[in-house]
Amino acid sequence: MKEEGPMDNKKRFYDETALTEHKVIIVGLDNAGKTTILYQFSMNEVVHTSPTIGSNVEEIVVNNTRFLMWDIGGQESLRSSWNTYYTNTEFVIVVVDSTDRERISVTREELYKMLAHEDLRKAGLLIFANKQDVKECMTVAEISQFLKLTSIKDHQWHIQACCALTGEG
Repeated sequence: MKEEGPMDNKKRFYDETALTEHKVIIVGLDNAGKTTILYQFSMNEVVHTSPTIGSNVEEIVVNNTRFLMWDIGGQESLRSSWNTYYTNTEFVIVVVDSTDRERISVTREELYKMLAHEDLRKAGLLIFANKQDVKECMTVAEISQFLKLTSIKDHQWHIQACCALTGEG
């Protein structure tokens, strides 16, 4: 068995600190699938979830890039505190429940309120149109139109169809 010397420890420390780190927040209305998506990213499996009160955080490393991913509760009473997570955020993931036609306007309102915040002025935006496996759900095109995504000029954005339960998309 080889003993580790001081240089081995320095190399290990260097390797761990050489990763670039990015803060990501995952937001959306309650029951959209934010926590399921977080754990699909981090563990590549579906976990049984209950409504998030506050937040969940996971660190995910991909190709020498460390993502600190904050899943923030989406209940109406929690949305006013989303801005406390915005500092140093580089990427925003908005999870949309593609089956929830009644609240798509609430999603739009929360999206534009968030994008107007000074701390997010340079953040990239990924919209997950979740629950695409459900019959009669809104399409990506419909969600894009309802959210008026083409009017977003100050942020790079992308919308992606997905199913958090299967990991598709």
